[in-house]
Amino acid sequence: MAATAELQGKYQKLAQEYSKLRAQNQVLKKGVVDEQANSASLKEQLKMKDQSLRKLQQEMDSLTFRNQQLAKRVELLQDELSLSETRGKKNKKSAESSSQLSQEQKSVFNEDLQKKIEENERLHILYFEADEQHKRLEAELRTKLEVLETDAAQHQAVVDSLTRKYTDTIEKLQNDKSKLEIKSQTLEREAKDCRLRTEECQQQLKNLQAALGSRLEESLCIINEKVPFNDTRSNRYNALNVPLHNRRYQLKLRDLAGQALSFVQEIVTALLNFHTYTEQKVQIFPIDSATDTISPLNQKFSQYLHENAFYVRPLEEGMLQLFESITEDTVTVLETTVKLKAFSEHLASYLCFLRKILPYQLKSLEEECESSLCTAALKARNMELHRDMKRLTAIFEKLHTYVSLLALPSTKPEGLLRTNYSLVFTNIAASLHASHDILKDISKHYSQKATLEQDVPTATQKLITTNDCILSSILSLTNGIGKIASFFSNNLDHFTSSLSYGPKGGTEFISPLSAECMLQYKKKAVAYMKTLKKVQQSLEKIAKLEQEKEHWMLEAQLAKIKLEKENQKLKNSLSGQLAETVQECSVLSNIAEQKEETTEKSQREPIKSTSLIPDVESREDLIKKHYMARIAELTSHLQLADSKSVHFHAECRALAKRLSLAEKSKESLTEELKLASQSISRLQDELMTTKRSYEDQLSMMSDHLCSMNETLTKQREEIDTLKMTSKGNSKKNKTR
Repeated sequence: MAATAELQGKYQKLAQEYSKLRAQNQVLKKGVVDEQANSASLKEQLKMKDQSLRKLQQEMDSLTFRNQQLAKRVELLQDELSLSETRGKKNKKSAESSSQLSQEQKSVFNEDLQKKIEENERLHILYFEADEQHKRLEAELRTKLEVLETDAAQHQAVVDSLTRKYTDTIEKLQNDKSKLEIKSQTLEREAKDCRLRTEECQQQLKNLQAALGSRLEESLCIINEKVPFNDTRSNRYNALNVPLHNRRYQLKLRDLAGQALSFVQEIVTALLNFHTYTEQKVQIFPIDSATDTISPLNQKFSQYLHENAFYVRPLEEGMLQLFESITEDTVTVLETTVKLKAFSEHLASYLCFLRKILPYQLKSLEEECESSLCTAALKARNMELHRDMKRLTAIFEKLHTYVSLLALPSTKPEGLLRTNYSLVFTNIAASLHASHDILKDISKHYSQKATLEQDVPTATQKLITTNDCILSSILSLTNGIGKIASFFSNNLDHFTSSLSYGPKGGTEFISPLSAECMLQYKKKAVAYMKTLKKVQQSLEKIAKLEQEKEHWMLEAQLAKIKLEKENQKLKNSLSGQLAETVQECSVLSNIAEQKEETTEKSQREPIKSTSLIPDVESREDLIKKHYMARIAELTSHLQLADSKSVHFHAECRALAKRLSLAEKSKESLTEELKLASQSISRLQDELMTTKRSYEDQLSMMSDHLCSMNETLTKQREEIDTLKMTSKGNSKKNKTR
């Protein structure tokens, strides 16, 4: 399974890398398409520029040709002028007549020259503009060429990195494939071994099933013949059966009950202090009873508060009784926790006390607000406490309702269904948390009230200390309620699971009477098990005494045999020694009688025998010890064989399970290997196709770049020739 998980992880990684590479491939394809479009546009621009350059070249050629014609014509005119000058010297007359003609020709020539000069300037301007435009175009083409070269280098780097990644992934996949092949071979070997072992285990299982089937038939026959009634079929009778005793649950419940008892004790002391110090506060504020008489309302309120111990102390006693009822030997469920009813009644009496003092407490706060010493801020704090006390009494009523519901299964089981147990527990936890929040508000508001009362001009040290004591009692009460709320919410699952189990095969206890009968049956069962243990111990003692009795009986028989042998020896001895033999026989008979007495007392206490001949007795002891050791060894071997057979049976079952799992894993691994090989071949094909496409694209890009370089070189050469021709024309024009 671990190998399959590794394979799945590797294939997921490969799939992710493949998806990334495909995305990169698409991006590169888009880039190549864009570059192809750019190159096509650049080609079109180059064609246009070539056409414009050709037109300019044609114009330049025509201009150069016209310039050459004009230059020749100017030379001819200069020659004619020189000839005319020489002729004018010879013939002044003819010069005078021809001067008019030469002036006319000069004017014509001057006009032609002027036109040619203007046309030459225009051509120079056109040439200059064409040259500037060509330079700009050349710069743009060079920048574009550099950009294309950088893009081509980047694409080449990306292609190189992709080829490296593909080669690395192919090598990794090949290594994984080899490892998986090795693993598959090892798994096949293990599967063969497991098959052989499973065949053996199946044979043993068949034998065991046959033996167990025969034993089952025998036991079913015995049950059908001997058991007249099955009480687990009826819920009414099954409720009387003793459920499985879970000692761990009982210890856990007792521990939890002890923690709850400590929390309740802390809450009880805090409540006692709170009510006592509240009584003391009523006696001294707003009117001190030592100097003046307090109002009848406060007198009645203090009288009721003085009775708080009568209502608060029973809470601790009820919780203590509930804790003592949960022991290790009992079965603690809601149907058997009778003491929970007593705790609920004590909580109801305390709730009645709270209801009784609540109107007096509220009226006392209102009377304090009407006092002249009460400021506006103090009135606001008193009204907040007025609301908090109402909320506290209401939440205690809700808590008592849920506790009384929990006490119903032990008195009236029809009042609360078992399906609603968890809901009641969760509502108790919510009520405890709500009471904790209310007490935090009370402590905050009362601390503000105490600080405001310190500023009252008639405030005494006794009032300040009483307020501090009330605040400390409220804080301890808040902490106690918070602890029990968190304790209840943390152990909510344990309460709902452990307090609602019943007999095996049954759904619930029918009534508290059946639960009580079940507890009585449990006590009887415990007493019966104790008597069985005592009987077993007595039987073991009887078996030991029987063994000792047999031992001493054997020794007595041996002693008699020895006595007979000695008597025969003594009879064959000399007659002169007859008297001595008679005395010895009497002594031996006395010893035999003592032996018989000791054998009769052997059932009561073991006594060590002293035989007459120590060698024979020691030999018999050795034989007996040998056989006893042999018997013990054989019993131990038998026990070991039984344990080994059980262990071997369990191992066979485990091996069969492992074999089935191994076959399943082998099938899954073979399928995964097929998928892996298919994915590897698919990836290799895609790699080859991508490589070919990239190589084709790179070759096309390289060809395109080469063609662009060739065109650029041609353009440069043409531009150089144009420059040279333009420079020659400009020099000629300067000379002219």
